Amino acid sequence: MSPRHLTVGIDVGGTFTDLLAIDHRTGTVRLAKVPTTVDNQAIGFMAALAAADAGPAAIQALVHGTTTTTNAMLERKIARVGLITTKGFRDVLELGRRTRPQPYGLRGTFDPVIERQYRLEVPERLDAAGQVLVPLDEDAVRAAARQLADAGCEAVVIHFLHSYINPAHEKRAREIVAAEWPNGYITAGHEILSEYREYERGVTAAVNAAVQPVLDRYLARLRTELAAQGFDRDFLVMQGNGGTASSQWIARTAVNTVMSGPASGVMAAAWTGRTSGHPQLITYDMGGTSTDVGLIENAVPSVSGELELEYALPIHVPMVDVHTIGAGGGSIAAVDAAGMLRVGPESAGARPGPICYGRGGTEPTITDANLVLGRLNPDRLLGVDNKVTLDHVRALVEEKVGRRLGLDAEGAAAAILRVANDRMAGAIRLVSLSRGHDPRDFALFAFGGAGPLHATALARELSIPTVLVPARPGITNALGCVVADLRHDYVRTINKPLSALDDAAIARAYAEQAAQGEETIRKEGVPVTELRRVLSADMQFQGQSHILSVAVDKETIGVDGLRKAFAAAYFRRFGIELPEIPPVLVNLHTAVIGVRPEISPAVLAASARAPTLKDAQVGQRRVWFTDGWHDTPVYARDRLPLEATFEGPAILEQLDCTTVVEPGDRVRLDGLGNLLVSIMGQSQK
Repeated sequence: MSPRHLTVGIDVGGTFTDLLAIDHRTGTVRLAKVPTTVDNQAIGFMAALAAADAGPAAIQALVHGTTTTTNAMLERKIARVGLITTKGFRDVLELGRRTRPQPYGLRGTFDPVIERQYRLEVPERLDAAGQVLVPLDEDAVRAAARQLADAGCEAVVIHFLHSYINPAHEKRAREIVAAEWPNGYITAGHEILSEYREYERGVTAAVNAAVQPVLDRYLARLRTELAAQGFDRDFLVMQGNGGTASSQWIARTAVNTVMSGPASGVMAAAWTGRTSGHPQLITYDMGGTSTDVGLIENAVPSVSGELELEYALPIHVPMVDVHTIGAGGGSIAAVDAAGMLRVGPESAGARPGPICYGRGGTEPTITDANLVLGRLNPDRLLGVDNKVTLDHVRALVEEKVGRRLGLDAEGAAAAILRVANDRMAGAIRLVSLSRGHDPRDFALFAFGGAGPLHATALARELSIPTVLVPARPGITNALGCVVADLRHDYVRTINKPLSALDDAAIARAYAEQAAQGEETIRKEGVPVTELRRVLSADMQFQGQSHILSVAVDKETIGVDGLRKAFAAAYFRRFGIELPEIPPVLVNLHTAVIGVRPEISPAVLAASARAPTLKDAQVGQRRVWFTDGWHDTPVYARDRLPLEATFEGPAILEQLDCTTVVEPGDRVRLDGLGNLLVSIMGQSQK
């Protein structure tokens, strides 16, 4: 047996860094949950390995989900970037789409990723068909590169008009800049996004350049620390599209790691749903600082190419379609000047954190409210520095919230949960009902450190019949890192009516994208069992601006197939047929997936199971539910017998999470260790 016997996934969240390691030698799982070290995530990363006794010398495969690039953009802790662009278009990134930060009034500010003094123009111009109107002025490119380097720019973007249809000028400019630039942080727009719309393509390229040095330094630091402890291979990094890529490779396209963390959780949900027979899922990930909600149909997550990270920052690379709100366990509850109770989006974060963590926090949070209501065990909280008494937490909840509302501590805590649940239910409606999906057709997949605390209440609110809580809910994002495959996405703009195309041209474009992806995976050198392709097309009716994504397979890859598939997708989405308007093929998309070796789901359920349900009970305490207080049995979830069934109320505790089962709800533990909660009064469709 090789001394390298561990497959490890590490996900860095806003509050905790989670680790899941599968020991192939013993068939067991190792877990760790340590506080995130915000200033240097590598410290928490290495601390998680140490906490799980997962020495780098014993690791055969390591996958990392990171918030480095997302945080860098949101906090604007990014590199200084220069832009070389077509003469007359230096302000494209700032003009945008004539939107406003605030929908009403003339308030709000916007800071472009690249400041105006670092945006330089050079003579060159292509027309919309890719024909040269003005030749590239190579001397001007050379002078611009020198000027930006002298101004202290660490990275540079080359972004020319219509480069998506003909990248010749961008390629030549890249060669010229490379001879002058002091490092390798050079981004050519067509390499990141070969898609029309110069604003979105330019912003995406600018974001890539802004976070590239930040991510590259972080990953290099990790590689050095891991190598010093015996890790002699490359590790993988989660991308926002739900796939992974080599750490040596990913810095070139750093923008693809934006939303890496939420994507890993959705991929774990898809894998769990597929292995447990629940392919239709609404994912609900409630962590310490935010809640992420997504949709999975037929065990395949929804992927979107239109993320707006914040106002005027559209990032047009494929990412798992997740809606995020600022409601996590650390979200602060406060009464505003109008006397309204607000929960979030401000968060106590990792420092100081909720009051009950004993790190100096004084503002009530959702976690504190759950503690006051008996839903959390004060003796089992993770990340507590200095233990505080329950009376201390109750007093601050009453002082900060209760007195303003005329409520005692318990009433104030219940109000906090009600407001928080309402916000999270709204996020679930946004990804389901507002997009034409009936929540009753799905199970609610609850995970994250706080998700299972609220899941049954949300399911009842939304008429969702079943809640699925995975075996390791608090570290599901780390599991997503372990089970995710390699993935690279490609897009090509066609922007022509279908009637002007033929089957051969469409097939040829898809084949070229597939060949590029397969070559990239071969260069990464990561073992895969097979290569798969996922094809789609962006289409619209002529004269429309709205684009609809259509799945493409062998039957629909031609002109007639695309026409029929688009008509069917349009009817499903809008309930109308428009046969008199010609359809337009806007973009072709190809995802090339390198399938990594399978992980057995049974290994996650492995633990010392009690012979009976009674033997798994570890106590009883008073817990508040919507119908009042109940004396509630508390079970050690890891001890529950497989296939056990029982009825709520109940509290299920484990290392990484606490699950609340409401009175009357029916619980079953399946053979893979997943909890299936049938919600009282909800019909199973």
